[in-house]
Order: sequence, then structure tokens, then C-alpha cells
Amino acid sequence: MRKIILNFAKLTTVILFTSACANQPCKIEERTDIVMTGNEKVSSANKDMTQRVFIYKPDGSEQCGMGEKIELNEMKKELNKIEVFSQQSKHDGMMRIQVCGQPTGQCNVFEISIKDLEQALKLGYKKWTRD
Repeated sequence: MRKIILNFAKLTTVILFTSACANQPCKIEERTDIVMTGNEKVSSANKDMTQRVFIYKPDGSEQCGMGEKIELNEMKKELNKIEVFSQQSKHDGMMRIQVCGQPTGQCNVFEISIKDLEQALKLGYKKWTRD
């Protein structure tokens, strides 16, 4: 009985892996919004094809409530000539020693066009490579 269950599990796994992307492309970038009304071709003309990148700076917060946190909208003002598509506060994922006055690891992360990356780097931002 156990051998039958193991064989069934193996067969199910093989079927799932071989048919996972059978109905549509696996990569999200290759997918398009499809609305079929007849024999017309699919268009991705409305999609924004701009290459984007995430940049960040630590928000200045420190453990035990020390330091002054710089809010997202305040830091975004530094990027006045750069178009920001999205913004969020994220932890950098690094472990830290628990000591009052040490950085918390919270960062302000902004999504910008890749053509503006060099300008942002000059302003002291770094490319976000986490996630």
C-alpha cells in the first residue's frame, strides 16, 4: 500500500511540473492582457515597458527610539527631478546587534526608471538588491 502511495505522489509531481505553464507563459513579463472579441491580434500597446530599478537610503531611525526617522515623502523631495513610480519603507533584512543608538535597518525604497539610476546614485542612494 505504501509503495502505491509513493508511486502516486511521484506521478502527481511529474504531471504538475510538466503542465504548470501549459496554458500561458510562465514569466509574468511575457504575459499580456488578453481580451478576445474576434480574430484581432493581442496588443500590449498600453503597457509601460520602461525598465525600472529600486533605490534606497536608510531612514535614519535608531534602536530604542533614538535618531530621527525621515518619512518617505520627505526623502522623496530629494528626488525632485526623478520620477518615482512607487515608494515603501522596508527592512534591509540584515541582522543587527541589539544596542540603543544603532540603526534599525529600516530603509526608504523608491522605484525609478533605470535611466535615472546614475543621478540617484550621485544623491547618495544605493541600488536595492534585496527581495
